[in-house]
Amino acid sequence: MIIYLHGFDSTSPGNHEKVLQLQFIDPDVRFVNYSTLHPKHDMAHLLKEVHKAIEASDDPAPLVCGVGLGAYWAERIGFLCGIKQVMINPNLHPEQNMQGRIDRPEEYQDIATKCVTQFRDKNRDKCMVILSRNDEIHNNQVTAETLGATYPIVWDEQQGHKFKQLSHHLQTIKAFKNA
Repeated sequence: MIIYLHGFDSTSPGNHEKVLQLQFIDPDVRFVNYSTLHPKHDMAHLLKEVHKAIEASDDPAPLVCGVGLGAYWAERIGFLCGIKQVMINPNLHPEQNMQGRIDRPEEYQDIATKCVTQFRDKNRDKCMVILSRNDEIHNNQVTAETLGATYPIVWDEQQGHKFKQLSHHLQTIKAFKNA
């Protein structure tokens, strides 16, 4: 089972395309929708929905995958639920770059301070990161410097921030999921 978490633009047709592409890895891909506007509510909702999906599945190796803001949540929710994560062009600091787009961006900072101390070290073998060299939204070199000591980084030379085509990385994701 793969749980897919959309980015800030939940209505983008690219989300449906990514779900279809992920079905080449596992036919059981579940799209979890969340508001994107209320971080503390989103976290509680995502924890509940992902936990419910894990409980309803007999997959011994479930995976949560997210793009952009969805990758931010995939890392945290996956860690808390004890499942592997794939982060694609993650938004590591929504408290800084979501100002004016969501109601309470400061809640992301509050969430960060309540997280397990050094959770990335404790999550070391459970997360993989895919970054676009052509991300028009985030500086992925900075993202790679932040995450590279803890998680394996896979670079993509073609895709932009929304990462429309996962096809070049499906086998890598599949191998990571099943490892």
